[in-house]
Amino acid sequence: MAIKKYSFLTGVLCLLASYGFAQTGTTTGTTTSTVSDSSVIPSRRMPQHTEFMNGTYNYPARPRNQWEVGIKGGLATISGDVRSRFGAFGFGAHVRKAFGYIFSARLNYMYGTPKGQNWQKSTNYSLNRALAGAGYVGDRRLPSGQFIGSNQPVFYNYRTMLQDLSLEGLFTLNNIRFHKSKTGYAVYALVGVGGLMYNTDINAFDANLQRYNYSSIPSGTWKNRKQTRDAIRELQDDTYETHAEDYGPNRPTIGGNSYKTVGHFGLGIALKLNNRINLALEDRFTFTNDDLLDGQRWAEQTPGNPVTTQNFDTYNYATLGLNFNLGAKSTEPLWWQNPLDYAYSEIRNPRLMKLPKPTLPDSDGDGVTDQFDQEQTPAGCPVDSHGVSRDTDGDGVPDCKDKELVTPTYCQPVDADGVGKCPCPEGCAPAVATGTCTTLLGALPSITFAAGNNTVSNDARSLMSSVAARLRNNPGCRIVVVGYCQSSKAEQQRSWDRVNAVINYMVEKEGIAADRFIFQYGQEGGDCNTVDLRAANEGEEGPTTVPAPHPSLRGNR
Repeated sequence: MAIKKYSFLTGVLCLLASYGFAQTGTTTGTTTSTVSDSSVIPSRRMPQHTEFMNGTYNYPARPRNQWEVGIKGGLATISGDVRSRFGAFGFGAHVRKAFGYIFSARLNYMYGTPKGQNWQKSTNYSLNRALAGAGYVGDRRLPSGQFIGSNQPVFYNYRTMLQDLSLEGLFTLNNIRFHKSKTGYAVYALVGVGGLMYNTDINAFDANLQRYNYSSIPSGTWKNRKQTRDAIRELQDDTYETHAEDYGPNRPTIGGNSYKTVGHFGLGIALKLNNRINLALEDRFTFTNDDLLDGQRWAEQTPGNPVTTQNFDTYNYATLGLNFNLGAKSTEPLWWQNPLDYAYSEIRNPRLMKLPKPTLPDSDGDGVTDQFDQEQTPAGCPVDSHGVSRDTDGDGVPDCKDKELVTPTYCQPVDADGVGKCPCPEGCAPAVATGTCTTLLGALPSITFAAGNNTVSNDARSLMSSVAARLRNNPGCRIVVVGYCQSSKAEQQRSWDRVNAVINYMVEKEGIAADRFIFQYGQEGGDCNTVDLRAANEGEEGPTTVPAPHPSLRGNR
């Protein structure tokens, strides 16, 4: 039966373990707080919490965590001189508190009434005072050394009431996890000490207070043990009316029960049902240094074995329990939490970590870090986003050294100071222009913009370069830059932006004087996305610049 019991417990442990593995990493509805949550920090640890939040202490304060209370029931068995009977019930209760993520302490009470029944005959029981007091006569050895057989067999049996109260230390084995935040099960080991009270009785008489006559029942073997047990069960009642042998005045008692200090060790697995309730399967083994838990102390004397020896009994509780977490403004018990959670979350997404301000090298001091800098720029030279010196007119001389910031392309190449040499047309003799500017400049192109855009396109720049060449060849002529549409504030501002973009390009890129342009925007009769250029009529005047009508609506430039 003992083999069946342990096979059953092993199967249940494997089942719960497999379910626990399936639950690994479950975080739904967790009550675990963050390290910055001061509501779960007890007052005595608030100074540490304050230092941690201020960055003057590296370790967060341990939070207030819930108590666990539990009830349990299961099997109680004794391992001694008499074979235990499977199925003896035991129950208990405990209260548990964590003192760290690994270690917790538990005050535990257990009660059980294990039973035992041998299926092998015994005759050499003359030293068993309980059986002798009941009138059974066993084999005995006389002072002369002669061995006398009684031929009155018995089958040892017992029923023991066990109660123990113990203080146990529990060590959680699997909550420090490197690859998952949470686990749905907790494996733990326990050690402890406690006090045991026990009282053992034997079934020596039948209902008529007559001694049992076992002579008709053959001694069982491993193969026919079931038949032997059935025959014994048919013969016996279930009264256990006779007090078994005890240590008498040599052992302290409590309430008439023998008392003994004991030690425990065991293993268990708890399966989380939710953040408040868990189911625990546990097996606890107890050393007693006591040989009368089963009512039988001495090994039997036989003609070939005259020595009397005793082996201390142990007992075991295998239980299934339901545990509850209690406590307001507290986190889950620490054995359900991963102490690496905070460190990993800070590494992944720093919230409380004080990081130094990053310092990136910029050896030439141009404002572009070395990893993106494509040029070691002389001090004081403005650069673009790649760290390359600006060269507005593209003449090969950086702006910081260019004495002629905008050199027309027809005047290039330039000297070392960026000054160009413009060619003198027609043998350096200025051409005498005849006719009106309309005739001299001819039909001028229109500049087209993309809808909603004020940026001068590459095609438009090419057109404006040809217009600039005509203006340079006719220094006495001006042109009118005309933008259209004014039905809304946005259209008015967009018309202004486009006229302004054309004039700015001609002045800044082509080197045409600003006073040679007449600024007109918001006109009627033209395409909203077009800016027309025409030669100014003789005596026609107009402003060179006009304030933006709606500056807040200005678009890209």
